[in-house]
Formats: sequence, structure tokens, C-alpha cells
Amino acid sequence: MSRKYFGTDGVRGKVGETPITPDLVLRLGYAAGKVLTRAGKRGARPAVLIGKDTRISGYMLESALEAGLSAAGADVLLVGPMPTPAVAYLTRALRLSAGIVISASHNPYDDNGIKFFSGAGAKLPDRVESAIEAELARPLACRRSAELGKARRIDDAPGRYVEFCKRTFPAHLDLRGMRIVVDSAHGASYHVAEHVFHELGADVIAIGNEPDGYNINAACGATHPQALQAAIRRERADLGVALDGDGDRVVMADAKGALYDGDQLLYVIASHRRKNGRLKGGVAGTLMTNLGMEHALARLKIPFARAKVGDRYVLEMLHAKGWQLGGENSGHIVCLDQHTTGDGIISALQVLAALRDGNTTLASATAAVELYPQVLVNVRARRNAGFSPNRAVKRAVADAESALDGGGGRVLLRASGTEPVIRVMVEGRSRALVTRCAKSIADAVRKAVA
Repeated sequence: MSRKYFGTDGVRGKVGETPITPDLVLRLGYAAGKVLTRAGKRGARPAVLIGKDTRISGYMLESALEAGLSAAGADVLLVGPMPTPAVAYLTRALRLSAGIVISASHNPYDDNGIKFFSGAGAKLPDRVESAIEAELARPLACRRSAELGKARRIDDAPGRYVEFCKRTFPAHLDLRGMRIVVDSAHGASYHVAEHVFHELGADVIAIGNEPDGYNINAACGATHPQALQAAIRRERADLGVALDGDGDRVVMADAKGALYDGDQLLYVIASHRRKNGRLKGGVAGTLMTNLGMEHALARLKIPFARAKVGDRYVLEMLHAKGWQLGGENSGHIVCLDQHTTGDGIISALQVLAALRDGNTTLASATAAVELYPQVLVNVRARRNAGFSPNRAVKRAVADAESALDGGGGRVLLRASGTEPVIRVMVEGRSRALVTRCAKSIADAVRKAVA
């Protein structure tokens, strides 16, 4: 069935506007509780973990979800601000029915969202999300008092997650002697990320670790790495790690402040695992993965395949092919031998393990990846669902593809699944040509959606 509320990463939008309103989120909690009750063992009460990032709206939405789930007869476990991958891990470790994260990831503070994990710590299948949507269309009700769910708080959740992350780093290695800047984007990782790296031996300089409800992702974190670069230079650090607001994506920088995106970091992990005989199958990327990354993997004879944009589609491809490693250039990296979902901290640890094991640097480890110039333009659109290019847009795309022909370039035009924008991406060997083509197509799209 077509889905009204669920996108590629759960339910997301502006706080106070449908679907991120108290009444709809209350109904969403009730609908999810009803679906989970039907799917569970007869007579067993479902239990659901709720975590959130640091947005001011998280308090309101957490209460609404808790009330809806309880009304449907589901027990609720609350962990407060915790990274998205931490919720996935704790849901699986505690043998719960599902996990819910209240977060809009890298978006500004006045957005928020609700995303679900199965009891196995994986994104919910489309059929389950569709079942929740179907239940949303039915009237809100309430179980008898004797059947209502209970709620309790898990106080040791941060410590559990810190230990889980540390276990993914090889026991024969450590980070002693390294001075690392860790930027938590004033988000959900603010009270856990620095401890992971510190307890592995690093001298940690923590930034972006003072959330106030409004400053999540604001001029910091993976989407604004300039703060990381400045801190590296100021603190004379060896390396920097920047997470996003919910902790599932990462970018890194070296001692000179040079940035390394998800494609480059994924290459470091893949090439290290191939060298050590630990790479299972190939690597899954997306339509946004840089051609330079694909060519570098080909030179190592590592199979590569592209999924649709979105970490859920990378995960689907990995499971379908029986591979373990994949990701996006935005910094979502999936290491299925370590976790069931993308995790910014764990991904950074895999990169650091490769550097320590090979006694090398980020610059040397990524030297074989010659990234093509890639320009991404986001065109605001009030309604981007079902966007279909008109004749003018198609002509602009065709002209760009003709201009790029012979240079190995490409054009990607798609509606975002997480924001009200149409994304225009152009890639090729000449930055000037790529920039000109991207502007031309974006102008055409802007007129089409006006």
C-alpha cells in the first residue's frame, strides 16, 4: 500500500505540523503498540524501548509515544538521549519487541521524526510500517486498566553502549598517544562518544557536547565540519571525528584539517579488511557514491554495487548479497559484522583500527581514491513526493549528460526521502563543467516546482 507518513527514514517533519504533532504521535504510538501486540506471542505483553536526541521537542513527543504505547498494552522502557544505533543495540540486547528513536538526524532542531527498529535491531520492514499506517486510520482506543502497559527508565544505558562500541575495536590495539577531537553535534552522542575514545587510550578534546535543546547540528557535527577542522588546528590534534545529531553518520579529518567523507572512510575499511582476508563479498554503495571510490575498489578487485539512496536500501542490498560492508558518502557506514545498523562511533573505530594496524595516516590510506568533483544542489519544494520532471527539466538533464559524455560523468535527480527538497547531483572530471550543469538543472527544477 502507498504510505502517507513513513518515508525512507521513518516519519519526519516540522514540529507542530503534520505528522509531527502531539495528537498524531500519540496515535502513532497506539498504532505501533497494536501491531506489535498482534505480532507477539499470545499472552505476552510487547516491550518497546524509546530513545531520543537532544531536541527540545523530544520531551513532548516522548510523552505522546509513551501514552499511545501504554494505551495499546505495550510496556515502555525509556533511555533518554541516546544515539540511534544505541537504541538498535539495546533493543536487541534486552530482547525487546521494538525500539523507537525520536530524532530528525542531521536536520535543524525544529524538525523531528520517529523511526522504528525491530526486535533484531534492524529497520522495520516496509510491510510492518504499512501495517502501522493502516492502524493509524482507525479510531484511537484504550485497553482496560488491567491491560495497560507500564513504563520504566533504564539508567545504565549509556554505559552499556560505551562498552558495546569498545568491543568492536581489536583487543590487540589501542589509541594511546593519539590526540583526537570528537564533535558530537550537540546531539545524542554528547555523553557517550568522548568516553569511547578516551577509554581506548586517546587524549580526547570534546566539542559539540553541550546541548541546550536548540543547538543540535548548528554549525557543528558531520554536516558542518568546519568546527572540527578549527578545533584540530587549535588543539594541535592528530585527527578529528564528527558525528551528526543522532550519531549514525561520521566524517573525519586529519592533523592538517583535510576532510574525509563516507566514501573515503568506507574505502579505508574495505581495503584493510581485504588485506587481512576479512572482507566478505563486496561493498554496497548508493547512487550518490563517487565514481572515484568505485574505480579504486575495482583496482583492488573488490565487487561493488549501488543501492538507492538511504541506509535502509544499503542494508537491504547487503542482506540480499550476503555482504557485510556498505555505506553512503554522507557518512552512513554499515559494518554488519559489528552492528545491525549504521553507527558513527563504530565506523570511526573501524577506520582507526585500520590506521593503527597499518601504522598509516588517513591521507596515505585514501591516496588511491581520486574523487571526482561532485556538486549537490537542494531545491526546496513544498511537496516533493512523486516529483516528476517536466519537459524543461528533462532537456536540462539531457544537455548536461551530453556535455559530460566522454568524461565519465553522470547526473542524478531525485526527491529526498527525509527533507522537502529535490536533490540535483552532477559528477564529472571538470569542476567548472559540473558546477555549470548542476546550476542549469537546478534552475529548471526550481521553475518546475514553483
